[in-house]
Amino acid sequence: MKKNLFTAVIILFVPLFIQAQANKIEGTWFNEEKTSTINMTKGSDGNYLGKINWLEEPNEFGAPKLDKENDDPQLAKRPIMGLVIVKNFEYDSKKERWVEGSIYDPKNGKTYDCYAWFEDGDYDNLYIKGYVAGIKALGRKTIWEKKR
Repeated sequence: MKKNLFTAVIILFVPLFIQAQANKIEGTWFNEEKTSTINMTKGSDGNYLGKINWLEEPNEFGAPKLDKENDDPQLAKRPIMGLVIVKNFEYDSKKERWVEGSIYDPKNGKTYDCYAWFEDGDYDNLYIKGYVAGIKALGRKTIWEKKR
């Protein structure tokens, strides 16, 4: 009886623990340069996304900064403020990281595959690595700091 109760408790609480780990990415993060903040949330599809919610310099020539580096003329007209730059992160509990995501860099108008993780139990610094052509070695790492 005790063994069955213990097994039931484990079955019930392990998914909650994994979900709590996955949700640690939620919140507002400063980019590495501290020129913007990105609000990471869980989308309706269960994956995580990040939207720019503050810019140190939100305007250019008296108007909101636009995504002018984007090659698509229609997308180049959209404002940077409110832009979703991280998409489709899903939590991989075995690797203890968020995978299968993409990150958009408004500075160059390019989108990269990416993944994210925390190191050494430090949940104030989010490591993100963007890469091209599925080759993680051809990537660049950045560190975002949790806004307090």
